[in-house]
Amino acid sequence: MNSDDKRPEEPPADTGGRPGGAAVVIGGGLAGITAALSLADAGLRVTLLEGRPRLGGLAFSFRRGDLTVDNGQHVYLRCCTAYRWFLDRVGGAHLAPLQERLDVPVLDADRNRLGRLRRAALPVPLHLAASLATYPHLSLAERAQVGRAALALKALDPADPLLDTQDFGSWLARHGQSPRAVEALWDLVGVATLNAVAGDASLGLAAMVFKTGLLSDPGAADIGWSRVPLGDLHDGLARRALDAAGVRTEVRTRVTALSRTDDGGWRVDVPGESVDADTVVLAVPQREAHDLLPDGALDQPDRLLDIDDAPILNVHVVYDRKVLKRPFFAALGTPVQWVFDRTEASGLQEGQYLALSQSAAQDEIDVPVAALRERYLPELERLLPAAHGAEVRDFFVTRERTATFAPTPGVGRLRPGARTRARGLYLAGAWTATGWPATMESAVRSGIGAAEAALSALDRPRDHLFAFEEAAA
Repeated sequence: MNSDDKRPEEPPADTGGRPGGAAVVIGGGLAGITAALSLADAGLRVTLLEGRPRLGGLAFSFRRGDLTVDNGQHVYLRCCTAYRWFLDRVGGAHLAPLQERLDVPVLDADRNRLGRLRRAALPVPLHLAASLATYPHLSLAERAQVGRAALALKALDPADPLLDTQDFGSWLARHGQSPRAVEALWDLVGVATLNAVAGDASLGLAAMVFKTGLLSDPGAADIGWSRVPLGDLHDGLARRALDAAGVRTEVRTRVTALSRTDDGGWRVDVPGESVDADTVVLAVPQREAHDLLPDGALDQPDRLLDIDDAPILNVHVVYDRKVLKRPFFAALGTPVQWVFDRTEASGLQEGQYLALSQSAAQDEIDVPVAALRERYLPELERLLPAAHGAEVRDFFVTRERTATFAPTPGVGRLRPGARTRARGLYLAGAWTATGWPATMESAVRSGIGAAEAALSALDRPRDHLFAFEEAAA
């Protein structure tokens, strides 16, 4: 745990006689939107400043001809209670429904064989027992060893700092997991959620993912995803919710400096003007936060620069006909990881639009589009016989070089909590100490945590936040 997390709760802040106090949230991703809504719901006057022309951070949409394209495929799980709260808060839950029951088709390209990971209506761990027992991508012995490793994983405490010093891959090897089991099960889930292969991932974060998603509640891993462009949720509906809450939202407004005022408040400088506030939430990526933090705000601010980034690549293919019947599938024995049908969400009227989500993409993030086309189109034909002979009407790539923080062993000690040592200044972002990897869930949790810390210091009501925490328990 970072030393900043151990500080006692701040005393109520002096707002200089200003009724209610004013807050500025810097950054309009999910963390910033959540913090702004939570502060406004408690009665603060909130200004949200975002440098981009839109809200949503790295979960956004853009136009490409007649298509509305998400920069990357984003999903969440039923156990992501904070993100589900966010969807409810902006009025978008019905646009991003969950599966009724976990069901993941897994296609092995080398063996031309389909398997499924799905749950039954049974308590943990029996809810996955039948699926694992018939999972065709592992031998009988490998399935038995997976069960033993799962029980050992369930006994781990993800908050134990010793787990953060170890890598998940080595732990799996010590618990009898073959390379095939790692590829066909552990990395199938872990790469998508952690953005790292098991050998590069912190055991603490991996334990958190698998215990929460697969070993906590039978329905915890049920998958949800947006049936509309992400921009509709994270920009359009979010902005409407911010407006309704009385938040002043300014996009294309990049903060250049953050400093103390003579009366103990904060001055936030943007080109051509400044905004004064009693409370500031810094909800930007870790390197940007490092550059804006005033001296003394963190004991070791350079630790933020030691939190590495991990890339995600998305390959987008538009066919002239339907080649995939399922809404999504995962793949083995091929560079392809996960494939989603984005036809309806994109507004495509004819043909089919598939999005390939490629996590832990360090080796491919800078590969030219032409080379990626040569690599992935034949792989899709191997996986999808209906793609043979289909016309490719469009092929393009989106790259997020800093998609997430890298969940490497030791990263836990680098992640700061919401509170800083500067009165009235708080941190938010998926990279902060939420206990989760860099997901939409982590971002929303960080925004709520920053708002809770700020409202506590201001001695303002936090009932709406407590209601969420109880629901999430």
